[in-house]
Amino acid sequence: MLMICVATIVLILPLQYHAIISIPRNVQIWVKSRLVRVRGPRGELTKNFKHANCQMELFGKKNKKLKVTVWFGRKKQVALVRTICSHITNLINGVTKGFEYKMRFVYAHFPVNCNIPADGSSIEIHNFLGEKVVRRVRMLEGVKITRSADVKDEIILTGNDIELVSQSCANIHASTLVKNKDIRKF
Repeated sequence: MLMICVATIVLILPLQYHAIISIPRNVQIWVKSRLVRVRGPRGELTKNFKHANCQMELFGKKNKKLKVTVWFGRKKQVALVRTICSHITNLINGVTKGFEYKMRFVYAHFPVNCNIPADGSSIEIHNFLGEKVVRRVRMLEGVKITRSADVKDEIILTGNDIELVSQSCANIHASTLVKNKDIRKF
C-alpha cells in the first residue's frame, strides 16, 4: 500500500500597504511614472524611483499629501515603501532648509593646511602626514564648501541634496586615508 502526501504552503500577503507624506504649503511636488520632482524656496530636486514596484499618487486640495502604495507586497517590497517615503522627505527638507555637514581636520604633528577657492567648488589639502602631495577634491554639483569662521580647522559643506553633500564628505575622507600606519597614532 502506497500513500502520497501533498502539502501546499499558502502565503497570505497583505492586500495593500501604504504610507502617506504630508507636503508643506511652500513646496510643490509632481509625480509622473515614479519620477518625483520637488520645488521649494531653495531650488528644485528630482529623484527617480522607477526601479521600485509601487504606486505613487497625490491627493488633497488644501493639504496636499503623497501616498506610496504596494499591492500584495512581501517583506522587502513593504520595507521599500518606508525607504521611498524617507527619500521624498529628504527631498522636501532639502528644498526648504538644506543640509549642512561639518568636518574637522585632526592632526598630531604635521599641521594640515587646506585651500578653498572663492566659489567653494573644491578643496586642496596640503601637508597631510608631512607629505608633499597636494590632494584635490572636487565637490559634487550643488555642494558648496566653506571654512568655518568660529572653529579652527573646520570646514562646512552645504547643499540641497543630502546624497550629494554626504558623498562629497566621503570623498574628502577617502582622499585622506592613512595607509600602512597605525591609525590610532597617525
